[in-house]
Amino acid sequence: MEEIPQIERPKPLLSGGERDQLVSWLAFYRATLLKKCSGLAFEDLCRRPVATSSMSLLGMVRHMTFVEQVWFDARFAGNDVAEHYKQPDDREADWTELDSATLDQVVADFEHACETSDELARGHNLDDPVRRPGANREPVDLRWIYIHMIEEYARHCGHADIIRELIDGTTGY
Repeated sequence: MEEIPQIERPKPLLSGGERDQLVSWLAFYRATLLKKCSGLAFEDLCRRPVATSSMSLLGMVRHMTFVEQVWFDARFAGNDVAEHYKQPDDREADWTELDSATLDQVVADFEHACETSDELARGHNLDDPVRRPGANREPVDLRWIYIHMIEEYARHCGHADIIRELIDGTTGY
């Protein structure tokens, strides 16, 4: 894959049950992040157009892959996971070591992490607590994870708007 292809974003639900709306908004923001990266070459996805920041579009996809793993796989399900892109001596490698994986691998890892998250949450009640809260953390429930993930994606999609505009002037999608 030389670039992330254009994708159709699912429309978030405007009404319906709480769970259905949370799931639809998370799917919307996952697709939004990929859409903001679509059509750019690997080199452009790696660009850091804000001189004081290590953020890049590729780093954002890598970071959100890790965030999916942490909240759904490690914390909610309590699984031991091999964290994508993190290293014991460099917890920022998802943002900084951009050439450690091909674009194909980054997209495959992201999609797999999202699918795994969906599978792990499926059939659970929103009130179900995490199995592994983490050191010095209060336990949270699945509802909190959905809300946090939507917030995390929304924030990073805002960053992606700015980065994409600085790279090629594209705005508004």
